Amino acid sequence: MIDLYEGICTTRSIRRFTAEPVSDDDLAAILFAASRAPNGSNRQAFRFVVLRDGPVATEAKAILGRAFRSTWESMKGAGRYERLAEADTSTAAGRAGRAMQQFVDRFEQIPVVILPCLIRYRPPDPTEGASVYPACQNLLLAARHRGLGGVLTMWHGAVEDELRTVLGIPEGVAIAATVPIGHPEGRHGPVRRRPLGEVVYEDRWEGPAPWAVDPPGTRFTR
Repeated sequence: MIDLYEGICTTRSIRRFTAEPVSDDDLAAILFAASRAPNGSNRQAFRFVVLRDGPVATEAKAILGRAFRSTWESMKGAGRYERLAEADTSTAAGRAGRAMQQFVDRFEQIPVVILPCLIRYRPPDPTEGASVYPACQNLLLAARHRGLGGVLTMWHGAVEDELRTVLGIPEGVAIAATVPIGHPEGRHGPVRRRPLGEVVYEDRWEGPAPWAVDPPGTRFTR
């Protein structure tokens, strides 16, 4: 078991999964945690479509798999992703690229894919994510606690209309994300980010905050 703070600091995006199924108990526990998230006006307008191995879920996962592979192929041709596309295991970027390739190649084999949705109760606006994305973070933290892993992606967008038809998702409901969940093939670990002093300001924009110091031993992203 890990405490909350450790979980926050070590929950990585997991894209490589074993074939081990996710138990009903684990799935219920992480979705219970997701349902506890804060949300606008406490309307609890989030809903979660869970895709496992049923006939409709299998069709939906195949649609998503094709979309994810197509998206990654197009991204690999962009300059900023060249180092990832090389899949050179001697570099962090290459290892990330290899993990991404495995992720899309084996998408249909991922044990659980969750589609967090939002029942819209007003016209779409930039703040509506506040009613669903905290639930996504709760879900990922709870998965970490249960020895699982996952990643939040938006790559369903290219096939959203097709997904709606297959899954019977009505108009007025937004598909907010795609969250694959499973047992990590690798492991979680300390998340690397920018130094705290680069992202925390005091008193004014870019005002230095001398107290914003990272814990000893913190490793940073480049």
